[in-house]
Amino acid sequence: MHQLARRLRRDEEGAARLEAPALARLFLEPRTHGTWLDRVVPLAVLEEAWRLARFAPTSANCGPMRLVLLRTDEEKERLAPALSSSNRRKSLQAPVVAIVAHDLEFWRHLPRLFPHTDAAAWFRDDPALCRETALRNGTLQAAWYMLALRALGLDVGPMSGFDAAAVNRLFFAGTTVEANFILNIGYGRPEDLRPRLPRLDFSEILADPAGRASR
Repeated sequence: MHQLARRLRRDEEGAARLEAPALARLFLEPRTHGTWLDRVVPLAVLEEAWRLARFAPTSANCGPMRLVLLRTDEEKERLAPALSSSNRRKSLQAPVVAIVAHDLEFWRHLPRLFPHTDAAAWFRDDPALCRETALRNGTLQAAWYMLALRALGLDVGPMSGFDAAAVNRLFFAGTTVEANFILNIGYGRPEDLRPRLPRLDFSEILADPAGRASR
């Protein structure tokens, strides 16, 4: 049993919840890192994180997220021209750079992943629905994967500053896979972090049932 599974307590209604140290490790303590310790990230840990994250809920269990893991200097240099100038060094120094992507033909796996009905038929002839479903659910899976990496002691640095068309040409030409975002993975250097920025309160993110968002 994973160590986090042992850090459970029951609330007044008997529902299981993680104890404070585990919640802090997942949500309160981690930061988005841009500089990294010179420490190897074992492939086995990246795989263990996936074994946790793969249980993320997705539409019809479609699981469209795909990863390209860049671990050598040569592999990361191949990506470098597609990164913004402010992000290039962050990725070149990161122990692992993941290109988080999604497969637009995820539906080809549905006979195995969702055997209850012919779910592939929902998507097979609807490219717009495929792209919308792949992006939404692939991003959801990626969020779970980042939490799993944090749970296993790693730090992450997701980035949007890149040329998606260039990444698709460099890594996915001739395939049905498209890039979503770049994810640097490793053990961050806490001394290089800036003070944490503020976040919106719960009341600020609520919209009323009529659709009028709070300001």
